[in-house]
Amino acid sequence: MKTARLQTALPLIAALVLAGSLRADGSDGTIAFSDPSKPGTLRIRVWHGDVSVHGADGSGIVVKSDSEAASPTPRKDGMRVLSASPSCTLTEKDNVVSLECAGESAGGGSTDFDITVPRSTSVVVNSARGDFECAGVSGDIDVRTMGGDVRLSQVCAGALVETMHGDIDVTVKSLAQTKPLSFTSMHGQVAIHLPAAEKACVRFRTHRGVILTDFDDKALVTRTEMSRQRARPAPKPQSPDGGQSPAAPAASGDATPGTGSAAQSDDDWRSDVRNSVRDAVEEASEAAQEAADAAREGLAEARYQLAGPNAPIPPVPPLPPVTGGKTVSGMLNGGGVEIQAATLNGDIILKRAE
Repeated sequence: MKTARLQTALPLIAALVLAGSLRADGSDGTIAFSDPSKPGTLRIRVWHGDVSVHGADGSGIVVKSDSEAASPTPRKDGMRVLSASPSCTLTEKDNVVSLECAGESAGGGSTDFDITVPRSTSVVVNSARGDFECAGVSGDIDVRTMGGDVRLSQVCAGALVETMHGDIDVTVKSLAQTKPLSFTSMHGQVAIHLPAAEKACVRFRTHRGVILTDFDDKALVTRTEMSRQRARPAPKPQSPDGGQSPAAPAASGDATPGTGSAAQSDDDWRSDVRNSVRDAVEEASEAAQEAADAAREGLAEARYQLAGPNAPIPPVPPLPPVTGGKTVSGMLNGGGVEIQAATLNGDIILKRAE
């Protein structure tokens, strides 16, 4: 396994390079896959910082970083604060390159990366805070972040994106069979740009936003539904003496005029009230879930600060499922690859790629 480690303390952070050596100018570095003839995977775990990945012709990965490290106030006792600088590692094993960068999460400097990879590389990102961009990569893309915008360009394979606080913007070059796309943002907009001739099955869900498209109704055939909880069975009618009354006869043409319509109206009103209450309870439950997630995020950050910059980077917790709200499903040009998008507070936009 190839391993490199760098304690970044300079204004311009030297990148990590193959076999633990650094270039003299300290500006960039490269690392190669064990088997360049096969597609590799790049795994990125960054606590705080923006990451940009570009696909290019070549067999190696080029890592650049020019972010400034933290500049803490000098101590009166003359001691230097070593923990203010991010600590980064780069390793390679079995055609998987792993880049990890942990730094002081509160008040410290972030670490931004610009990375060039072979076009066939798959990219997996786990980040707490920071924007992510990826372009020109033909491998699968998996991005999970607590806070940051995600922008993907020229997508031609599978993609999964989850962000708690941030917008998602995806431009698809072409859809690959058996390679679905899934995008979730709890508090952000999801925009998907598709070539006009692509075939897909779509399913979009939003709570407090709208779902928009510029595809015409002949190319994109959809249906809209309001998601509700499963209805409870209606109580059995009671007889005047408190016992169960016989089952009501089926409706027929000789029923008493007016009674059926009045009963149906009353049932509709009660159903609407029940659904409204359930929707309110569901929203309250979602708010509680969000508060719990925020609390867990704060605890994880506090533990990380106590453990120091050399501790393992805490994983990004999974997003709670987005349920309820408005759902639009349909087929684009007759149906094909599955595309899903969900957001709690945001719009979902499906546009024709220019």
